[in-house]
Amino acid sequence: MHELSIAESVVDAITQRTARRRVWQVRLEVGRLSGVSAESLRFCFELAAVGTGVDGALLDIDEPAGRARCAACERTFAIDDLIMMCPCGSCDVQVVSGDELRIVSVEVSR
Repeated sequence: MHELSIAESVVDAITQRTARRRVWQVRLEVGRLSGVSAESLRFCFELAAVGTGVDGALLDIDEPAGRARCAACERTFAIDDLIMMCPCGSCDVQVVSGDELRIVSVEVSR
């Protein structure tokens, strides 16, 4: 379960930057093409946060849809999974969004 190591990295990154301040909310962006299960990440985040300033923080996860661009027909289209094929039939496509995995914001006490 790589979501646990991702959750631990997120908690570490937040605690390093917030020092001893209490974290109330964390907002993540986890694209649908990132290969990360948002539900597993949510569960692992709670485990990784225990005993830190992030413990008990509300976790909000945005899951942007995937978009790809076809090199053959230059069309940009929605994509839901990692089997990437343009409606024109070409497999020469590049993901342009939906593979994000980032911390968007952190709300802390004063």
